[in-house]
Amino acid sequence: MPDASVGAGTLRMPPRVHFGYGARAQLPAILRAHGTRVLAVVDPFLPGTPLFAEILDALAGAGLEVRVQSGITPELPVDTLDAAAAEARGHAADVVLAVGGGSALDAAKLIALLCVHDGPLGRYYGENLVPGPTLPVVAVPTTAGTGSEATAVAVVSDPSRELKVGISSPFLVPAAAVVDPELTLGAPASVTAFSGIDALVHAIESYTARPLANDWTGALPVFTGRNVLTESASLEAARRIGPWLAVAVRRPDDRRARGELALGAHLGGVAFSSTGTHLCHALQYPIGALTRTPHGLGTGLMLPYVLDAIGADAGVAERIARIGAEAEGIPAGEGSLARTIAWVVALNREIGVPATLAELGLAREQLPRIAELALGSQRLIAIAPIPITRARLLAILEDAYDGVLAERRAA
Repeated sequence: MPDASVGAGTLRMPPRVHFGYGARAQLPAILRAHGTRVLAVVDPFLPGTPLFAEILDALAGAGLEVRVQSGITPELPVDTLDAAAAEARGHAADVVLAVGGGSALDAAKLIALLCVHDGPLGRYYGENLVPGPTLPVVAVPTTAGTGSEATAVAVVSDPSRELKVGISSPFLVPAAAVVDPELTLGAPASVTAFSGIDALVHAIESYTARPLANDWTGALPVFTGRNVLTESASLEAARRIGPWLAVAVRRPDDRRARGELALGAHLGGVAFSSTGTHLCHALQYPIGALTRTPHGLGTGLMLPYVLDAIGADAGVAERIARIGAEAEGIPAGEGSLARTIAWVVALNREIGVPATLAELGLAREQLPRIAELALGSQRLIAIAPIPITRARLLAILEDAYDGVLAERRAA
């Protein structure tokens, strides 16, 4: 029988990862390992920029034939992905190069899926429904936030659905990730702030996720819960992001800050690709859909209120104190639930994350519907470290609407 005392774990990440300033120089060799015909799926602003021109020149010099697809829209409407996949099939691509933020990387994963498996995409909504390998994807992030270059999930917008829809499968993990912080230099302050705080949420939610027991006899869920192989990545991600996020927002060309954020965001992606995320994300999906606000703004706004709620469990409070100490850069023994929450509130204020749901223009009457929709995100709710009901979600939302945390409730 297995010995439960040593723990267990699952780790899903690209088989090849390069991190560091200048790491993009590895792209020709990585891509050539998969073929010579490349579809480059990139953010709309990238074509014509010096750095992307440099990448294209290096690929051409290596004998690679590249077609650029830059018509990526942030919300990833499902019909645009069908059209992009048709173009990729027409190019007979051997490999997909993804360069950009989370939307471009997610788009590349799904285009690669449709190049091998028949559509429509809707047949793959959910978990473990992709039947086999896709075209290989080489992912190059230009923002420090989503961690999509390391994850097994992609999210799309479908007009037939009220919320964004996730496709989760180990087959979506990129074949390689190249994380070059130079590609993030000069990103706008708001992009840095909202993507960076989302990366911190990934670290914290992966570290506080419910440990899910697996008996190893059947198909594993994509998100297996907190485990021994991801905990160190979660802690290191928080340690890299916490002290440097506000610096990068204030000084967008600070190379040290950009490097720390890029590494922290990647490690957060490695962690949550296996564990999953929970309540901040479950609540953000309906909040973002109703307010048309950036994903990271919503998860960051909700973070102190979610920590306040799940910290009612003593064991979870200890974990929040530990990762909060890492993020704040203080000795582990000085951390506490209250200190972590106060630190997150102060960080949000400093980088421009709104403090309440009321500031997003929501009406109080919308909160019950948000709670109902969030409860429907069962793959996220299942990862939460405390039992979740609609009433508990509504209580978190009401606190976030009024800006009330535990200390004010007790006063």
